[in-house]
Amino acid sequence: MPKIIVNNKEVEFEEGMTVLQACELAGEEIPRFCYHEKLSIAGNCRMCLVEMEKSPKPIASCAMPAVDGMKISTNTILVDKARKGVMEFLLANHPLDCPVCDQGGECDLQDQSLFYGTDNSRYTENKRQVDEKYMGPLIKTQMTRCIHCTRCVRFATEIAGIPELGAIGRGEDMEITTYLEKSMESELSANVIDLCPVGALTSKPYAFEARPWELKKTETIDVMDAVGSNIRVDTYGWEVKRVLPRVNEDINEEWISDKTRYACDGLLKQRLDVPYFRENGKLQKISWREVHKILISKFNSFSPNEMAGMVGGLADLEMIYSFKSFFEKCLNSKNLECREDRIYINNNERMNYIFNTSIKGIEESDLILLVGTNPRLEATILNARIRKAYVKNKVKIYSIGNPGDLTYPYQNIGSSTSIIEEIALSRHEISTKIKKSKKPMIIIGESALYGKTGQYVFESLKNFLLNNNFIRKDWNSLNVLTQQASRVGAIDLDFHSINEKENFSFFDKLKNNEFKFLYLLGVDDINFNKDDKFIVYQGSHGDKGAEIADIILPGAAYTEKNGLFVNLEGKLQNSYKASYPPGESREDWIIFKDLANTMKKHLGFNNVKSLRESINKYIKEKINKKIENKKSFNFVEDSIAIKPIDYYYTNPIARSSKVMNECRRISKNLLFTGIEKAS
Repeated sequence: MPKIIVNNKEVEFEEGMTVLQACELAGEEIPRFCYHEKLSIAGNCRMCLVEMEKSPKPIASCAMPAVDGMKISTNTILVDKARKGVMEFLLANHPLDCPVCDQGGECDLQDQSLFYGTDNSRYTENKRQVDEKYMGPLIKTQMTRCIHCTRCVRFATEIAGIPELGAIGRGEDMEITTYLEKSMESELSANVIDLCPVGALTSKPYAFEARPWELKKTETIDVMDAVGSNIRVDTYGWEVKRVLPRVNEDINEEWISDKTRYACDGLLKQRLDVPYFRENGKLQKISWREVHKILISKFNSFSPNEMAGMVGGLADLEMIYSFKSFFEKCLNSKNLECREDRIYINNNERMNYIFNTSIKGIEESDLILLVGTNPRLEATILNARIRKAYVKNKVKIYSIGNPGDLTYPYQNIGSSTSIIEEIALSRHEISTKIKKSKKPMIIIGESALYGKTGQYVFESLKNFLLNNNFIRKDWNSLNVLTQQASRVGAIDLDFHSINEKENFSFFDKLKNNEFKFLYLLGVDDINFNKDDKFIVYQGSHGDKGAEIADIILPGAAYTEKNGLFVNLEGKLQNSYKASYPPGESREDWIIFKDLANTMKKHLGFNNVKSLRESINKYIKEKINKKIENKKSFNFVEDSIAIKPIDYYYTNPIARSSKVMNECRRISKNLLFTGIEKAS
């Protein structure tokens, strides 16, 4: 390996590294503003200047390729003088309004000026003033603070895939702005706030809410989709003030979607904080003791076959397992379901319902076939990874079904299930291309698994991959893109119809009014006729499920409890408690435990430790299950239509969010091109 000498210290580096990266390997910290390891090199700010042997002047370390035998100095008088000169230029037009800037305490310019700034300026001219720019409801601008690092521009173009930021003017008169001064359209737009090294771009909803040192910081995971992005929740007292990304190279790198970041204000609104009972059409507050009395009387009024339970998309494993245990051990009922959308699931082995290639594995693929999915709206972070694979490797992307604008080019090959048949029989040109690929990927969305065609689509594609040796230990091309954070965990715990012949028997019974008692655990997106059913709704928000319920039980939101989630890859993740449930709300597993104790029944656990031990044992048995034999099913002629997604309204937390409501309002007035709809 080549070697470089940094401050008389010899270090090895990989070919292709820059001098800045090599210096960091040597343990030297190099100040920078424009450089970011996930973005292309711009070399705008010149803050990263270092001294190189035989060079007449300092060099920009971020843009200079490291070469074997180089001698670099980072702490000489020349380097210090050069950086101070750069800092003086950067501060010449800066408003120096740190006390009122939301970036204060987290500002790179503030930090570096401590080392390289001065207490006075030689700049005597009038400072420039830049008009504020409109970038939508999420990003607050103070462009006078901008230092022209262009991180935001490069992110929008390279990562988000929607080039909606650019620069006008030159030199001191340069201004960063959106094209046509419209709202930023990307679902990743707010990541430019994290990238901005100064206070030019800050969070509009968070403006003047708190200072960073006042906040309690909790590292946890996101539940707005099934990706499991790593996040940090910042709270002030009980209130969640903001959500920020954490670095995880295997999942979300260092990005999060706008919904993940800003739906958090929905945690404060429309909350359930006391139990309610609907009597004569009116809701009345009741105590937990009264809840137990009413429920036990109802349990005794119905047979096990007349009682059913469903779980929603935000449920953690503790909720799901305790709910399942309660129904099976206390009510002797196995009428349980987690699929509000009635998608086909083959739970005979775990690879049938997870994203087997892994999110990081997308970058290794050489062909991607999307089947009935719009990853941009269903899993924004995963879509960014697909774009990254396209940008880096020029991977060929094909789609069955029309997803619309995905931020990268793809070829739509139709939407009929006959295409699936042709692929399965190796009669389609895509079949040949997949066979010639080394690491192909087939990503099956929930729209393709819905209805009568779901079984045929999934099993046919799986058999095709098995027959061509694309389901191996080192590479599994079969991927199911689930949309809900709870989905994989619920299937792991067999919280659904197990018999394949009766895959949707639950919904048939629900439609035919065979269930007289229905327990909804965070279920807000199912449509059915209530008829004479007695409905219990348990959840954190008074959303659609609470509107039809006879008893409403207040549960805790995902930020208000410790919980386990399984993301779409099948990874077990910990969610940590950042705040507290309001009023008389309780953690959901405690509600079931207390109810079982009142009925003088035992669920098999008394505390979180024993509950998690039971969960881990159950899932381990599921993972170790033997691989099933290949199955084949009769062809079903139909069209694969990708279901439209109301992106900003996908769950009760988002629907309660004022910010998401504003984003939704604006998005409806824009085309994917960023051009306003004609009135």
